[in-house]
Amino acid sequence: MRYLYLMRHGQTLFNETRKIQGWCDAPLTKLGIMQAKVAGEYFSKNHIIIDRAFSSTSERACDTAEIVLGHQNYTRTKGLKEWNFGTLEGESEDLNPPIPYGDFFKQYNGEGEMEMRERVAKTLEEIMSQTTEQNVLAVSHGAACRGFMRYWEKNQKVHQKERLKNCCILKFEYDNNEFSLIEIINHDF
Repeated sequence: MRYLYLMRHGQTLFNETRKIQGWCDAPLTKLGIMQAKVAGEYFSKNHIIIDRAFSSTSERACDTAEIVLGHQNYTRTKGLKEWNFGTLEGESEDLNPPIPYGDFFKQYNGEGEMEMRERVAKTLEEIMSQTTEQNVLAVSHGAACRGFMRYWEKNQKVHQKERLKNCCILKFEYDNNEFSLIEIINHDF
């Protein structure tokens, strides 16, 4: 069996100040750095060797990956980026509509929800089909991770209703070109 560990980045300045953050970027906070260290310790304490790693090209995700992985190399991958919120990027989260967002951000030159889900799913499918390693880590973003979960909802063995916390790890089995969510690791910070 092969596994995909899909992880959200650590807390950023925009998370802390409640700013919409998709393709725009903000640095990790001190808490975000600590969260990434705790996530890295999770892998070592559980004797999980990450054979191959990928990260969104966003700085917050790359910084998280570098902390989690130490000196191990990883591949920056644009398809793992967060939902593009268009011209609402950097604005107050108070401007977000009620969930589900659907195509709300398209009117602001952003992505529709299904577009984002399909982009992330296609990227992770390509990653897993082009690698042979047993344990693959992909560092991404909250909405992107949730979108991937929803894309493969029919195969979920566990369910997460509340928000995915920073540095949450979603463990998926990958078999016969399909993903099954089997565990959610939400650290207590």
